[in-house]
Amino acid sequence: MIEARNGRRVVITGLGVVAPCGTGLTEFWAGLRRPAEPVIDRRILDFDPARWGIGHVEARRMDRFAQLGVAAAAQALTDAGLDGDERPYDEDRCGIVMGTGIGGAYAWESQCKILFEKGPARVSPLVVPSVMPNAAAAMVSMRYGWRGPVETVVTACASGTHAVSNGARLVASGRCDAVLVGGSESCQTGIMSNGFLNMKALSGSGISRPFDVNRDGFCSAEAGGLLVLEEASAAAARGAAVYAEVAGSASTADAYHITAPAPDGRGAIACMRAAMTDAGLSPDEITHVNAHGTSTQLNDATEAAAVAAVFGATRPAVTSIKGVTGHAFGAAGAIEAVALALSFRYGELPPTMGVEHVDPACDIDVVLEPRPWTPGPALSNSFAFGGHNGTVVLVPA
Repeated sequence: MIEARNGRRVVITGLGVVAPCGTGLTEFWAGLRRPAEPVIDRRILDFDPARWGIGHVEARRMDRFAQLGVAAAAQALTDAGLDGDERPYDEDRCGIVMGTGIGGAYAWESQCKILFEKGPARVSPLVVPSVMPNAAAAMVSMRYGWRGPVETVVTACASGTHAVSNGARLVASGRCDAVLVGGSESCQTGIMSNGFLNMKALSGSGISRPFDVNRDGFCSAEAGGLLVLEEASAAAARGAAVYAEVAGSASTADAYHITAPAPDGRGAIACMRAAMTDAGLSPDEITHVNAHGTSTQLNDATEAAAVAAVFGATRPAVTSIKGVTGHAFGAAGAIEAVALALSFRYGELPPTMGVEHVDPACDIDVVLEPRPWTPGPALSNSFAFGGHNGTVVLVPA
């Protein structure tokens, strides 16, 4: 990364994920390769907070989005070998950067109902810490005693990707030796779901089909995804297994519209180019793009045109896992970063599920079946309401 100090490199040593297609790395990876049932609201039906050490009383004090974040963090730290009593790093140099688009939607909506039906005296004093978007990061910090920078990014559907980017810069700059990064989201409440439905963003068929000529909107989802980032030489010294290196990242804005992407794709194009510059790579070196690919008409067309403009005839392989996972909003970029890291581990690109006929207007190489892949430089994109764009570059470690 251009902002690295004294050659400090950032590597991924742990992953954790809770998603509708599978909880835990094995189940999640298998789920990415299975067709999803047609469901508009994709939920984690078997999620049990107790499995992740969240007791009944504690669970009542945490909104569901925070519970998903804690569960993913527990997995990631175990995967990285950082969950034991022996700590290789000073906790003051361990940070957390998490993203969410909405925060405690269930707590907010349930307490609004209590206010209207039972009066102000019955509103829970716990609603404030339950609703606040930084609750997940704060709970993870308190659980594991990490006392470095603990921050929350709220940039709609780019939040998870921006969290990965910001956390990597904390390691590259020398401020931290290890950072938990990612995001969590659970906001399929009556108000939120009907808001998306009435703005005609949700799929009427319950099938997410990114880049398909018949795509009709996204399927909403809840999820949590966390990654452990460490300074490369320190990770090697403790014998940590490494998935990939975070070589660069970027963030831009369309400055165009609160929900629609800029039609010319200028923000997405600038973001991908800036991320590659940050990583010291050229477009012809990129072998894969993990796309934002929401299955909406405007987003997919704009992203496909931006990818074509940036990469031209080199045509890197393009996957959107939202065909399986649905769109997890602020957690989307986080679980997609987990999926990309697993692609490095397994040497395979997951398919873009739900696609039957790629839109001829989307002139990109959409991966339709699991594809063997020799790991090489790859991008993960997130493009959000508000015009927020985020791109992270991963390379083989």
